[in-house]
Amino acid sequence: MSVAHREPSTADRVSETGKVHRDLRLDACRGLALWFIFIDHVPDNSLAWLTLRNYGFSDTSEVFVFISGYTCMLAYGGALPTQGWATTVVRALRRAWEIYAAFLVLLLAYAALVWAVGGGTRFVDETNTGFFFREPGPTLLHVAMLQFAPVNTDILLTFAILHICFPIVLFAMMSSATLTLALSFVVYMMVQLFSWQVPAWPSGELYFNPFAWQFLFVIGAWYGFVGTRSLRPILDSRTLLVAALAYLAFSLFMALSWEFKVLESLIPSAVSGLIYPIYKSHLAPVRLLHFLALALVVSRLAPPEWRGPIRPLMTAMIRCGENSLSIYCLGVLLAFLGQVILTDVASGFAMQCAISVVGIAMMIAVATLLTWESQLDRRGPRLF
Repeated sequence: MSVAHREPSTADRVSETGKVHRDLRLDACRGLALWFIFIDHVPDNSLAWLTLRNYGFSDTSEVFVFISGYTCMLAYGGALPTQGWATTVVRALRRAWEIYAAFLVLLLAYAALVWAVGGGTRFVDETNTGFFFREPGPTLLHVAMLQFAPVNTDILLTFAILHICFPIVLFAMMSSATLTLALSFVVYMMVQLFSWQVPAWPSGELYFNPFAWQFLFVIGAWYGFVGTRSLRPILDSRTLLVAALAYLAFSLFMALSWEFKVLESLIPSAVSGLIYPIYKSHLAPVRLLHFLALALVVSRLAPPEWRGPIRPLMTAMIRCGENSLSIYCLGVLLAFLGQVILTDVASGFAMQCAISVVGIAMMIAVATLLTWESQLDRRGPRLF
């Protein structure tokens, strides 16, 4: 769909005719990823077998980080020639602040919900919110310093850090995209070889290590900047497609062996020693390769020229993807409520299905309402 008289958003692309088109594939992927994340966040949910994490090394986290880097380059890099550096930097930092503010609101709502259902004693370990009730002062201080997060909110801290650093990435990319990608890879390898990390409170490190995950973020930005042109002959290679499919099949077999021990005995010890341990926090190389292989296959199945019919299910995914930050925060709270229901009411398969379906329906309803509100919103003059 063409859009006129507005600034391109993070899921827009400019065609050769100069018209701005919204790439609905990005919103649809983010929306589906949000549903999968919600299902995965509900403990002991049998419907998690429908999500990505049981069928390969990577999961929906990689989808979000890659798309974030890609859309940042489209939104800020695309607007740089007309808006200049000052405006572009302010916009990037404002988005980082929005993510940080959403994290703070989510954190307060999360703690309040845990207190409401558990009185500050139940569910505190499962949600990592006990520090709020035992040491509220130090906890708030370390929250402000991006060093503490309850369960399932960690990725927001990393997203905030990546957006704060994006102006630097953009400046380096404009100077030399290849060198920027190479330097990003060097930092990533420092994590793999020497365990570079960002400390967390009260101990350990941020779960989504920014030093590691920045590489996937930069890959997304690099692909949005030059990759679509320079990599097209390679990405269209039938040999590369076959190699990607073979790696996905290998990853599928390995992932299934974690659940079915009969398959584990078929894996040579040399292979196990080569790929394990697979750290999500450090974005293990096998996870990164799995996502890149998956992205290649998906891009071949859904090329940029694809403009398929928008059916209700696809529309629902797009609505959630358009409002990904708000819907992610809502999904965290709904997943916790689902955990409470499974613990205190019933834990059978029927209840797991009901929680998953109702939760996704609520996410779709809220996302639709947010999109409708944004279409009606006409901001008036600022009086203060």
